[in-house]
Amino acid sequence: MPRVPLKKSSNPRFVRIRALRNHVGLGFVASLSVLAGMTDAIGFLAVGDFISFMSGNTTRLAVAVGEGDVQIIVRLGCAVLAFVVGNALGVVVGRLGGRRALPLMLLISALLCTSALLPLEAQIPTFLTAVLAMGMLNAAVEQVNGLQVGLTYVTGALSRFGRSLGRWLLGEQRPSWRLQVAPWTGMLAGAVLGAMLEARFGVHAMLFSAGFAALLGLVSLKIPRRWQRDYMPK
Repeated sequence: MPRVPLKKSSNPRFVRIRALRNHVGLGFVASLSVLAGMTDAIGFLAVGDFISFMSGNTTRLAVAVGEGDVQIIVRLGCAVLAFVVGNALGVVVGRLGGRRALPLMLLISALLCTSALLPLEAQIPTFLTAVLAMGMLNAAVEQVNGLQVGLTYVTGALSRFGRSLGRWLLGEQRPSWRLQVAPWTGMLAGAVLGAMLEARFGVHAMLFSAGFAALLGLVSLKIPRRWQRDYMPK
């Protein structure tokens, strides 16, 4: 009688690999969110605007429109545009780099270095360069095992977590809980660290973000390429 091959879902080795890929993805997502939170806090304290939180910038932009504050309208309008462009460039760079995180993270690191080293009076270029980098960061990981994640914003993650909690209360098992909490906890921890660094170094604290981005790029070399291709936008 011929042997019937095991399905991937019932193969113990496949289950272990999938679990490991999930854990590695969780760790990478949390680390990238630490970077986003750190950069956002440094930028907010240094220049007074959000670097990665475009929901907040959009609300402030709408208020500025209502009040007729042209200066804020232009600055925040450019920020939203830079964030969108950064996301687009992140996908392009990721694709040209063979959907590996290292080239993307090194470019993000270079942009953050530029932002940190611009003259102190050049607040708008400093701000927009960092926003562009954070837009690109979202292309580093788009999903883990088919579950969508956001790196530079956490409202969606908290919403998905809450919905998973509701399903759990109804008796349904939702293993995506940890994945949805990882970006929020990472961003919170990063923002605390960023606030501490900015208090001591001012906008030059962005150099720590640049160094951390480069470090995460080097760490990504340890992640199997096939897993990275699954994480990054297709």
